[in-house]
Amino acid sequence: MNAPVTINPDGVSVAGCSIIYAPRGQAGEYSPLATNPYRGCGHGCAYCYVPDVLKMTRKEFDEGANPRPGFLDKLRKDAAKYKAARLTGQVMLSFTTDPYHPGDNTLTRSTLQALIEHGLGICTLTKGGTRSLRDLDLFRAKRDAFASTLTSLDDRFSKKWERNAAPPEDRLAALKRFHAAGIFTWASLEPTLDVESSLAIVKKTHRFVDLFKVGRVNYLPMTKTTDWQDYTLRMIELLNKLGAAHYIKKDLQKFLPDGYPNPPRVPQHH
Repeated sequence: MNAPVTINPDGVSVAGCSIIYAPRGQAGEYSPLATNPYRGCGHGCAYCYVPDVLKMTRKEFDEGANPRPGFLDKLRKDAAKYKAARLTGQVMLSFTTDPYHPGDNTLTRSTLQALIEHGLGICTLTKGGTRSLRDLDLFRAKRDAFASTLTSLDDRFSKKWERNAAPPEDRLAALKRFHAAGIFTWASLEPTLDVESSLAIVKKTHRFVDLFKVGRVNYLPMTKTTDWQDYTLRMIELLNKLGAAHYIKKDLQKFLPDGYPNPPRVPQHH
């Protein structure tokens, strides 16, 4: 007989599961559920805080992503518990790695397939651009989402901060393809490394991005030198002018006008 399954107080995750989990803090603002198939990344983003979280050296983290030992077996065991609990939420890949990193990322497709087989929704957040198109056929308009982190439209700027990530235009091309296929798309404007760059991104992408998630940058010199109140007010003015759906993350919420509508959870599917 199968052991009984207990749903956590959050109502979206299953007790005793660690491979599929409910992220907390700032990560929790992005997705109710997540999983991380790899350890390390390879995109070499200068602002990445994950090596500290995982207690890895930046050199080790940036050398590339490696599959977590026994990941798929562990994922399927967790996914079976979610199915038994009749929880069908969207699971995001990934917070501590990138599902479409520059190395061998074939495990990503197997991960998405396993989640789908167990009745769960899927979402990928990536800087891998059109590498993601390999898995476009798996995404379902009524269940799933595709997202990209965008920091600039300028290749040179991006190369400085995200040296091995896909160039900005390649990321935009992926968003356009998923959007054209009827898949819900969203963009993470975090970290905001340059205010004007983030505003320019919204102007260029709002026709094929269904939702913008707006944050700031932490642990870098511009964290203290940027006028975050001015940025927040300019950003929401632009987003409202364009009729673009958005969520302002907690770091910036203190700058919102009183009563400003900012629901933390909106359906990330059509």
